[in-house]
Amino acid sequence: MVDHLTPEQRRRCMSRVRGRNTKPEILLGKALWARGARYRLQVKLPGRPDLVFPGKRLAVFVDGCFWHGCPIHGEIPATNREFWEKKLGDNLARDRRIDAELSGMGWRVVRIWVHEIKQGVAVAAEKVMVAIRGCP
Repeated sequence: MVDHLTPEQRRRCMSRVRGRNTKPEILLGKALWARGARYRLQVKLPGRPDLVFPGKRLAVFVDGCFWHGCPIHGEIPATNREFWEKKLGDNLARDRRIDAELSGMGWRVVRIWVHEIKQGVAVAAEKVMVAIRGCP
């Protein structure tokens, strides 16, 4: 993937990336709320899940395609490739470690790709609802 931005433009763009209350998280949250699903935000659990259903012990993460290595859209930049391979590989390892830690604590984990929400928030919300209904 060729980076079409100058290093200064890329720095400014990346400095604006936020870790919570992103548009995809808000869209998914609204879709779930409309379906009657009640959740908590920013609960102090490993990995800080984006949405938490405490009664169902269900943690939902909304994963960006770039940062979490989406198999469809997760391309490694051509610039500084070695750095990005390590960084993104570490992110994937951290995601797996968090999933295992939460599972060990008795939590179920659902990960939703941002592209799933962009393609249709209703389908992404239904994926979470299926997990909610499947919880004891």
